Amino acid sequence: MTADALHTHRDHARWLVEAKRAYYLLVVKRNQPTLHNTLRSLPWKEVTARRYDREAGHGRRETRSVRTLTVTSLGLDFPHVAQAAKMHRHRTDLQTGKITRQTVHAITDLAARAASPQAIGQLARAQWGIEAVHHVRDITFGEDASKIRTGHGPANMATLRSFAISTCAQPATTASPPAYARPPIRPSPVRWT
Repeated sequence: MTADALHTHRDHARWLVEAKRAYYLLVVKRNQPTLHNTLRSLPWKEVTARRYDREAGHGRRETRSVRTLTVTSLGLDFPHVAQAAKMHRHRTDLQTGKITRQTVHAITDLAARAASPQAIGQLARAQWGIEAVHHVRDITFGEDASKIRTGHGPANMATLRSFAISTCAQPATTASPPAYARPPIRPSPVRWT
């Protein structure tokens, strides 16, 4: 289970591991100041478990690095934590030349043998994909500003928004099936003998 900093709480981590028997990757920001400062002060320059990815697309060039560090013996005050991760993103807008950098820290209960820096990076990117959907829901549909608060109204509106997003994300259908589609199965006529 991946989650943004809003869900990075000790009770959530305990519940996930002990009640649901799940694994977690949780982003740590300043809403957990002690944990955030502890993660920032870890010896990241000495870490040998690293992964670098470079790609270009969507009008930008991006380099991502992920460093992971086993922290079980460091006494971090967080339930079941096994590894910490430092993820750094360096983006260059190819049109304007603007450069942005972002560093994010995360924790997981996955041990190093179960989650390499590459796996941690993939999990984090999957979470960022979810955040993009939330961005669409809020910016396009104004979900956070909605005044509907009673009865089944909020759930009904969320369902309609989800339907609209999923409909827009699918390619338009055509009247006839594509050339590579299998022909429909027609029953053979019954012959009586």
